[in-house]
Amino acid sequence: METDGTYESGDTRGGAVPRPAGPPKGATAPEVPPARRVGPGLPSVPPLPPRAPAPATAHPFSPVAEWLDAPRPEAALGIWRFRYLPPPAEATRIRPITLLGMLVPLLVGLFIWLAYRNDNLPYAATVMRTFTPNDWWTGFGATAKDWQGVAVHAIFDAIVFFGLVWVVGSLGSWGRIIGFYLARRRPPVRAALTALGALAGLAAVLPEALHLGWSAVPVVNPILYLIALVTGGWHIAGSPIVIYAVYVLGAALVIWPCAKIGGWETLYRQWRSGGAPEAPDPAAPSGPGVPRSQWPELRAAGAHRAADVLTGELAAGRMNDADCARLRRVWQAGERDAGRRAAFVEALVRQGAAADTHPSGDRDLPSRSAVHDLLEGQVRVGRWVAAERGSRSYHDAGLALGPELLGTSLLAVGPSGSGKTRSLVAPVVESLCLQALTGACAVVAVGSAGAQLGPDAAYDVVIRLGDPASRYDLDLYAGATDPDEAAACLAEGLVGDMEGMETRRAATVLAQLLGPYRVAYGRFPTVPVLRELLEARPETLRALLDLLPADGAQAMRRELESRLRQVGTTNDLGPVLADRLAALDRPIFAEFFGGAEEPRSFSLRSAAQHPMRVRISLPEGGHEEAARLLNRLLLAQFQHITRGGAGRGNFAFLVLDDAAGAVTPGALRALQRLRTQNSGVVLALRTLAEVPEALHGPLLATVGCRMAFSGLPTWDGRAFADAWGTERVEMTEVAHHTVFADQPMTRAIHALRKLVTGKAVTTEAVTVREVERQRWSASDLAHAVPPGHAVLSLSHVRGEQVPPMLVDLRG
Repeated sequence: METDGTYESGDTRGGAVPRPAGPPKGATAPEVPPARRVGPGLPSVPPLPPRAPAPATAHPFSPVAEWLDAPRPEAALGIWRFRYLPPPAEATRIRPITLLGMLVPLLVGLFIWLAYRNDNLPYAATVMRTFTPNDWWTGFGATAKDWQGVAVHAIFDAIVFFGLVWVVGSLGSWGRIIGFYLARRRPPVRAALTALGALAGLAAVLPEALHLGWSAVPVVNPILYLIALVTGGWHIAGSPIVIYAVYVLGAALVIWPCAKIGGWETLYRQWRSGGAPEAPDPAAPSGPGVPRSQWPELRAAGAHRAADVLTGELAAGRMNDADCARLRRVWQAGERDAGRRAAFVEALVRQGAAADTHPSGDRDLPSRSAVHDLLEGQVRVGRWVAAERGSRSYHDAGLALGPELLGTSLLAVGPSGSGKTRSLVAPVVESLCLQALTGACAVVAVGSAGAQLGPDAAYDVVIRLGDPASRYDLDLYAGATDPDEAAACLAEGLVGDMEGMETRRAATVLAQLLGPYRVAYGRFPTVPVLRELLEARPETLRALLDLLPADGAQAMRRELESRLRQVGTTNDLGPVLADRLAALDRPIFAEFFGGAEEPRSFSLRSAAQHPMRVRISLPEGGHEEAARLLNRLLLAQFQHITRGGAGRGNFAFLVLDDAAGAVTPGALRALQRLRTQNSGVVLALRTLAEVPEALHGPLLATVGCRMAFSGLPTWDGRAFADAWGTERVEMTEVAHHTVFADQPMTRAIHALRKLVTGKAVTTEAVTVREVERQRWSASDLAHAVPPGHAVLSLSHVRGEQVPPMLVDLRG
């Protein structure tokens, strides 16, 4: 198909989805109306061009339609489902000892049969004479006197023959071995092989009917002899009708088992129906036969016109994968609201793919660096390595992450340069931004100014702390109106990492100042003012006390008076808090945290209520302590604003590209509750030493997804090894013991053998036992993980888990 590049994909792995950006080739560009504002404080965005009339059905070569219709079979956790093909069943081989066990009973059976046929089998004549009259035999042997003795001989031959066949087949497992080899063949080949077996059986049972020159196996003749003995003569057994009936019965005894094993009936039915037998496609899409690009959900609900409009949008190239995911999500969200669905259908008919877009007006990101499947909410970040420790279903399958996994929170630990940002954080942030455009989640990405977390145009709000050109500021109190809530978040950020410091006491001190200040001024204090209040100069606090009204603010007056009594005591935490707050009271932050003349503060609470994309850039250079403080503050604010989010329709995610100093005992307690609140965090650390040692175990136990990158130090690997636990495996030990002979001849033979082979005569002692070993030891994590790889374990929000396995982040 000739294109101008609009529909071409730059992905070499077959998973990227092209994003049509305009009308088809040759179409006339319509007049573009002026830009519009999408909301207070948000930049204006150019509107989408008006839609041209679209055909009723999608073009078969539409890349987005092809992506939408692609199969996505069910797969294990963490597997890239787009066009996923489960690995073929592991080829099993029959060991030589099994074949030997198959042949030995056959040889023994042939020996017994030949001995019986040559009258060398003892007691055979005795058995025959025991169950028959003596006048049928001559003398004391088994020599027949007339035709009755001959008939008994034939019947006894059949009994011995079928008895030997049953015993040989059972001891040698002939049925299982034949079934094993036939099951590996395609149905036509299996049917052909069983047909050859049926011909060989007919040649052995009915050689006379086929004009062959060898003797028949005892099947047909014994039946005729039995009929003659029962009827007392050959007047019935010798009739052509009975003879041919017995021939048919003998042929049926051969053909029926072969037809059953070879599946002849199934092949015959397929031939009658006119369809050739096909192997089932494991990646075939499940569900109704109508492809997704025809929007069967809308058609099933009677919205045929809206479905035709969307199908035409696909054909015209005016829809991308984000549009498809967004519209499907809105349709599913209105399942129990008939009015909402009716309004949505009307919007689809009017606006087509532009219906119900993101509040920013964006329908896609400016650029993409990762491979996404928005229909499943997955982003591909690598592939599972086909290693011994990994399950076979994961071998060489794509590695994908989604909200259902990130909702359990993810911890990634690896040294600088191991690829945490490039291979994990950046793709995850990009995926969450795309899903925010579909209304599925909100994301707050926090990192240094130089972190490669995508262009600013990919976000709704970009806060560059310390940069005077930043359009937005960060609300130090996360939009809180309750002084206690604001104090709790601020206390966690200021002293949450200090050993021996109770954040509860620090929050009380802050609340004693924030509450009265809000009553006096109608807002919370800025950083310089709060620092001055915390330094506890009595005249400053008394001036604030005088501003409080005498009536209606008794509680706040008591709070401030209590704070005045604490000033100068040994237990006063004000100076400690002021010293910590001094990291934010620097000239570079003078225009931030409410200090600017124009109000431009952004509250993190908005991200929990709307599907927003927020980028917060932390200062670099000599402000590492301020960055750590802000990390703790943002994590504490996120945990507070997501409380009660169990009924929220979208996920909320916080991504900390450098979570150094962010994990505190209080944050860890709150982290345990995020899974039930439709929230999750992604924490990236260079080493676990950036977390207090007492929190290493609780942190690894709290997060559901753990990722250890290559180059991990041994002491960090020990913590991961303890968190991942042990597993029971079978271990085979082979011991070689020297044989000491007692007899002179044996010693001479052993000496000659040693002279020829150069090795002493030994015996092998094989011991198979079940032992318990670590899934990944500290040494393996430190030295056995190649560059560009990591060891990853996953957990689903439902509780399902994937044990740690090696992943290649470059594939």
